[in-house]
Amino acid sequence: MKKHGKKYLAAAAKVNIDELYAPAEAMKLVKETAYTKFDSTVEVHLRMGLDPRQADQLVRGVVVLPHGLGKTVRVAVFAQGDAAVAARNAGADVVADDDETFNKIQAGWLEFDVAIATLDLMGKVGRLARTLGPRGLMPNPKAGTVVPAEDIARAIKEAKAGRVEFRLDKTSNIHVQIGKVSFGANQLNENFAALMEAIQKARPAAAKGNYIKRITLAATMGPGIKIDANAAQSMEATE
Repeated sequence: MKKHGKKYLAAAAKVNIDELYAPAEAMKLVKETAYTKFDSTVEVHLRMGLDPRQADQLVRGVVVLPHGLGKTVRVAVFAQGDAAVAARNAGADVVADDDETFNKIQAGWLEFDVAIATLDLMGKVGRLARTLGPRGLMPNPKAGTVVPAEDIARAIKEAKAGRVEFRLDKTSNIHVQIGKVSFGANQLNENFAALMEAIQKARPAAAKGNYIKRITLAATMGPGIKIDANAAQSMEATE
């Protein structure tokens, strides 16, 4: 059994493990229970009532968090011609429009957080699946990271502003970052509301019964805070 340190135990003492907290209250509590010296990341963990073995019950989508993630997002773009120029102008950190950069990435250089590709280059980018796939960096239309050339600037700006992908994993869970402990409780709550709205919209037609079973909120290394799933699912994201 894992032993926790004094700081963790002091933080955990502030959380009632039997209580399902209202989302707004949980956001205040996650700030109070963060104890790392660095600016902790706030994560949401959802236990879903879905069977990941069934293709028609998989969930995958994206959400643009109204207050971003509080971190610098490094974006790599696979584009050519005018789209590559547009990507550079839009602030892409890496533009793979030449064989040298492409080969460098294929060899394992992955100094970026998001990869976006134009439709016309997906045939070539597909050869990078073994490199990008295990790191969750493979461009995918469902995740909004494969776009027409004319949409490349918008995709880059969204990625840098706080565009987050979510997906059901093999254990029927979804794990998503919604910001930093330094955010205001209201900012975290609004990011959480946007996430919940996106997950609701992504509900598969084949889903039956209880779609979201449990929701837990936690800061890096901090104790889990249980959120009332019914209250969370009735939230409305603000514009």
